Amino acid sequence: MTAAAPNILCIGSVLWDHIGRTDLPMVAGNDKPGRITRLPGGVALNIAMTLKRAGMTPAILSVVGRDALGQALIIACEELGLITDHILVDPHLPTDQYMAIEAKGKLIAAIADAHSLEAAGARILAPLYDGRLGTAEAFWPHPIAIDGNLTRALLGEIAVDHAFLGADLRLAPASPGKAERLRVFLGHPRACFYVNCEEAQLISGRKVAGSEAAAAAMIKAGAARVLVTDGSEPAMDADRSGGLVCRPPQVTPRRITGAGDTFMATHIAAEMAGVPRQAALRQAVAEAAAYVSGEKRPWAG
Repeated sequence: MTAAAPNILCIGSVLWDHIGRTDLPMVAGNDKPGRITRLPGGVALNIAMTLKRAGMTPAILSVVGRDALGQALIIACEELGLITDHILVDPHLPTDQYMAIEAKGKLIAAIADAHSLEAAGARILAPLYDGRLGTAEAFWPHPIAIDGNLTRALLGEIAVDHAFLGADLRLAPASPGKAERLRVFLGHPRACFYVNCEEAQLISGRKVAGSEAAAAAMIKAGAARVLVTDGSEPAMDADRSGGLVCRPPQVTPRRITGAGDTFMATHIAAEMAGVPRQAALRQAVAEAAAYVSGEKRPWAG
């Protein structure tokens, strides 16, 4: 537990990542030598860890079970200096987990078991209303990062909830399979989307090629602002007044899981620190490239 006052909330998945990686080429059905790691993960937690390393004070709204995995996860988060006071601990739910296989820096397959987060639903948001982080008369005034692992129904409630209407919302789809859940924020005046090209296609409903076209499709669909990444191709930051482009440095990819979260959190922290828009995009692109190359450790920083 910590008495620190947070200046950003991260709402969504907090779980254990089990990642198998090999530097060898791999296709479905292969059995290859490599390394298997278990690390604290989940989109909301990945974002919070990077925000903390960038000097911000994030608090997490999520759920873990009252099991050994949940207790270990809370301890790991607290050792990283994250505010865990507001995480729901449910004795009737297991702690969520994620499993992925990567080969030569590319994702081969992944399974996200975020059923407990979905089952907890709106209960994870209680601190925003009961006085711990806000009330019906005094809403949370700082930025909020939200990931698409929340249910479609809960995201729909958040999109129209007065407690969130004045907040600076930063949205992460979590995966292409859940990207369409964020459509409810199209038209929201203070929502900023962080997506890749595939996710932009799914949310906008338009087939696109490249980050510039993807950003234009998102803006046309109603997004107030969007940042689009496209692997080693240029990234785009666009709003209704125009856009900025930044080409990533060329690196040899060693991992991919968590790269988008690193990009998003680095960009948020830069903007909160007053970094100009083009420089903030450049920082986020560089940090994500360093992460993908293996230069940055995903946990300890």
